[in-house]
Amino acid sequence: MEEDMTLPRTISPRMEFKRKFSLREMYRATVFAPRAMSKLIGNKKSKLVDQNFVKRIHLAITEVNGCAICSYGHAKMALRQGMGNKEINSFLSEGGGGSFIKPEEAKAILFAQYFADSRGYPKKYAYDAIVKEYGGEKAKIILSASQMMIVGNMYGIPLSALLSRLKGKPYKDSSLFYELKTLLLGFLFLPIAIVHGFIRGVIGMPNERFDHSIEGE
Repeated sequence: MEEDMTLPRTISPRMEFKRKFSLREMYRATVFAPRAMSKLIGNKKSKLVDQNFVKRIHLAITEVNGCAICSYGHAKMALRQGMGNKEINSFLSEGGGGSFIKPEEAKAILFAQYFADSRGYPKKYAYDAIVKEYGGEKAKIILSASQMMIVGNMYGIPLSALLSRLKGKPYKDSSLFYELKTLLLGFLFLPIAIVHGFIRGVIGMPNERFDHSIEGE
């Protein structure tokens, strides 16, 4: 039990970015956050998708994007929810999940990894496969979990770099100007993006954004 309450060895200070996001990407992703959050809150009550399943999606997204502060925070939450150290460590390692991925969750985890790899703009047919596998309502929760986590990563990555800098260990491929600019402008645009998201909901626009092109086009 004592081992399970210890943060995984993969939670360690980063020295460089694994991925950066532009302010435009941050804004576009944040637009979907209000309704995604509402969907996840509703799932906590309905328990349609198990919370540990949701947490594994979060960890899978974070591993792809390499957000140090998100890895730490979500690992602690996963530990409190009862996930073991080895399982969390596996999801936060390169490849994410390994033998700990349950067969019934495999397609959702792979979609989450692909969602992150596509920078929140996945192919439509990839999501259609999730709908076919889990049904429409569960697919929306899987998508919402992915949407919320990538927004957290987008803000967490420059914050992680800034906090590391303040500890005297700046990322080798970063600068104080980039970190402050991204965080300040990102938080400045945050309420605008949230209002934009609510307006989209009021007028009936879908809370999603997909690439409808076909591979090879």
